[in-house]
Amino acid sequence: MRRLTLFGVAVFVMIAATHAFATMQTEDLMMVKEQIKKFAPVKIKVDDKLLNSKQEKLVRELVAAADYMDKIFLIQVFGRNPELQKQLSRTKGKERVLYDYFGINYGPFDRLNHDEPFVKDVGGKPLGANFYPEDMTKDEFNRWLKKHPKDRRMFENNFTVIKRKDKKLVAVPYSEEYRHLLEPAAAHLREAAKYTDNRSLKRYLLSRADAFLSNDYYQSDVDWVRMRDHDIEVVIGPYEVYEDNLFGYKAAFEAFVTRVDPVESKRLAKVVKYLDDMEQHLPIADKYKGVGRSLKSPIIVAQEIYTAGDTRAGVQTLAFNLPNDERVRKEEGSKKVLLKNVQTAKFKKVLKPIAKKVLHSKDLADVDYEAFFAHTLLHEVSHGIGPGEITKGGKRTTVNKELKDLYSVIEEAKADTLGAYNGVYLIKKGLYPKDFEKVMWPTYLAGMFRSVRFGINEAHGGANAIQFSYLLEKGAVLYDNTTGLFQIDREKINAAVKDLAYDILMIEAKGDYNEAKRFVEKYRVMPESMKAGLVKLSNVPVDIKPTYTFK
Repeated sequence: MRRLTLFGVAVFVMIAATHAFATMQTEDLMMVKEQIKKFAPVKIKVDDKLLNSKQEKLVRELVAAADYMDKIFLIQVFGRNPELQKQLSRTKGKERVLYDYFGINYGPFDRLNHDEPFVKDVGGKPLGANFYPEDMTKDEFNRWLKKHPKDRRMFENNFTVIKRKDKKLVAVPYSEEYRHLLEPAAAHLREAAKYTDNRSLKRYLLSRADAFLSNDYYQSDVDWVRMRDHDIEVVIGPYEVYEDNLFGYKAAFEAFVTRVDPVESKRLAKVVKYLDDMEQHLPIADKYKGVGRSLKSPIIVAQEIYTAGDTRAGVQTLAFNLPNDERVRKEEGSKKVLLKNVQTAKFKKVLKPIAKKVLHSKDLADVDYEAFFAHTLLHEVSHGIGPGEITKGGKRTTVNKELKDLYSVIEEAKADTLGAYNGVYLIKKGLYPKDFEKVMWPTYLAGMFRSVRFGINEAHGGANAIQFSYLLEKGAVLYDNTTGLFQIDREKINAAVKDLAYDILMIEAKGDYNEAKRFVEKYRVMPESMKAGLVKLSNVPVDIKPTYTFK
């Protein structure tokens, strides 16, 4: 019998012929229960005064549409998910934890433990999730394209799934594959459009409804970036490619429904004025910079009302920077949305408790919420600068196509590193106070411990492992073997972060997959000192588990 492990402990969940799950050993169920404890329950609510009766009707329709993104994403993660979800829903008593943890992970694979299965007989998680045939290899995919070059555009398209048909590989548009779920989602978006007087929001909702059925998301992405003076901020559809660990091509469905915080948005919008300056200040030669990409970049601070799909699985999103379509970014720029109520919850429940366990007292005193918020903002801003469209071998291409499955972790490492690098730059420009650097670096270091707990095979966790390993090697992060505590070397940190930014940006600028692989293999590791630090965090939640009060 093949055994599947969770932290090295065999999990014996039997799927009987009746599709019911047999009794598990108590200690195995306890392991799953301990995993659930790593997510601190948090109620996500928005002040009732921020929504009038018409806006409530609008939001209700948006939430209904978002729930269809949930259903699609569940299918995208793993083909057997709907069946497994039904089976697990019948569990009772102690075994109910399996159903609960399945809900957090959107499947039987533990996102905090390198996607190890916690349900027996499901096998390992396919690298390509459910976007490709489970038994299809990279070589088979590439051989097919070599023989059928005309298929490349559709095969590498973000919005198709690859299927086998009569022993051939075919690309099926999302609009066909998920039509039974996209049609009702589109209907809810059209209904939602009736409850807003904001023309730009109405335009986006209607064009996105059309995109669901046409599979062409370009115009609705443009409409989303162009939204102005709206109270309800919503984005819904296929965006991030993190779930596709085979090629990093296929986009997963998600939704954010939020209420704009006008006061905070106005305060932070001034960062936009420095986007051109930040691009020019990048530590690489001018020829490698993101010249030609639009740097118009709305920044919105919002209160999260509801999320669904990809963004709700496992670790919760602090902020997002969309769209990912390089055509739209070049022509219109991108939009950054920071979720303040989520960030506040994470700082209180996770970051501050982590800092108390791993940082030297000198640095601990300087861990600061505003620095945490600022780094998140600058992380999202930094996604929009640097190389995007590049030339390789005389042909125009994009960074994400060239770096393939490594793009997500490299891009997240870039955004994080530039978030710190640009923070120092904006202090010099006077946007942040002179003493802000004092609180910025310890908060940045504590944040690495927060994110690396997501698992180093996950894009954000891996990106933070890269940063930590690199800065430790450079001597910018110090470890005291006696106390087991960490601190920043203030004399070395600026130069080390600049070097790291340069190395990552040049990998992207050249679209060098082999160098990206070498870099990731060297630095996406867990140093012994970090492992020792993480042991201290066993009782600190890894993240939050949101419960939404609006439904």
